[in-house]
Amino acid sequence: MDAEGAYKININNKVYVIDKKKYEIINKINILGSISCAAKSSGVSYRTALNYIEKIENELDIKLVKTKKGGKGGGGSTELSREGKTILKKCKIISAVMELSSGINEIKTTISSIDEEKKIMTLEKNDFKIFLPLNENYNVGDEILALIKYDNIFILLNKCEISVRNIFKGEIVEMRVKNEMFRISVDIGSFVLRCDITKPASEELGLSLGKNVYIGFKATSIATLKENRINK
Repeated sequence: MDAEGAYKININNKVYVIDKKKYEIINKINILGSISCAAKSSGVSYRTALNYIEKIENELDIKLVKTKKGGKGGGGSTELSREGKTILKKCKIISAVMELSSGINEIKTTISSIDEEKKIMTLEKNDFKIFLPLNENYNVGDEILALIKYDNIFILLNKCEISVRNIFKGEIVEMRVKNEMFRISVDIGSFVLRCDITKPASEELGLSLGKNVYIGFKATSIATLKENRINK
């Protein structure tokens, strides 16, 4: 979803941008089972709603909706087609990710190696490497968006002998109070990682601007998305 609130989706290897109004029409058709009701609820004319539907169908070469005719007394209805439901689902997933993104580190990386024997793959960005469990749908060279929630990241004063491989040295460049928590930004060279820790924990560690620390996360705490699935 871009700054204007539009959803860039990929359907049958074709890209289309669904703006907020088109998304609202699709969602209301799914809820209300009627194009006219969806149009009225969304504040557009019936003709405009039909134009939205026709444009999406023509651009993607699909059927967005299925219409059932009623009897002599009326009672017809409209529902989303299989492709229409797929579009709605993709838009909702993007919306959910964006709602969470204020608390997630988003790191654009590339898969540099895959160890099938150890079931591990390595993501790289400049000199930065992330190790995580193998995803068999990915290949070396794939562009991957790594997502790591702020509250899944920890801070250490010293690099202890622990099993976690994803630990990086950096400098605290920002500290903000948010909902009784400290949001800490650590510059590790390739980019900045952010995490949330409690005030008592921050005070116990003696965290302050300019302090050198180690910041890390478990391999299992990383969610990934293929870049070509969300950008093409």
